[in-house]
Amino acid sequence: MPHPLLKRKYWIFDMDGTLTLAQHDFIAIRHALGLPAHQTILESLAELPDEEAAPKRAQLQAIELEIASQAQAAEGAHELLAYLHTQQAQMGILTRNSLQNIEVTLRAAGLWDYFSVDNLVSRDCVPPKPHPAGIERLLTQWQGLAQEAVMVGDYLYDLQAGRAAQTSTIYIDPSSKFNHRAYADVCISQLHELLS
Repeated sequence: MPHPLLKRKYWIFDMDGTLTLAQHDFIAIRHALGLPAHQTILESLAELPDEEAAPKRAQLQAIELEIASQAQAAEGAHELLAYLHTQQAQMGILTRNSLQNIEVTLRAAGLWDYFSVDNLVSRDCVPPKPHPAGIERLLTQWQGLAQEAVMVGDYLYDLQAGRAAQTSTIYIDPSSKFNHRAYADVCISQLHELLS
């Protein structure tokens, strides 16, 4: 029997590690960019002067594009998105990635056809997660209510963004360790668990 949350009308997904298999080695990327190990990449870049940040942003984009071109769908992603499509749910992507990388990733993983371009929200147009602005933008666009929405992600920032926007949160962790379970309404190790 499908999970009760599948009756919700509005679904917002993180991309990397959620709809696609996790491939980013953030430690290696920070090292390649010469950024401190104790801080996330986007926050580190935001603190740099523009002339120093610009080449690093270009380098980051090149690294991410290479990763995006090799993206593979996570187990159960096709089945879940197809089911939500039959239920006429609105579906969006909210990622700390760039808009270009969203398209390259979704196309490589075979998931592009499930999403409208209008429903792809990147770091290029809103403050990055854990800020809830991306969720709020999609819900405004859909004229939807937070209590009718779900945020699905594999990392703390996804869940914090959902909590801040007052949506339900689904935490996917293939290791089943669920280190951030305090921020999750539902914990799953594979997307297809929602369908069974």
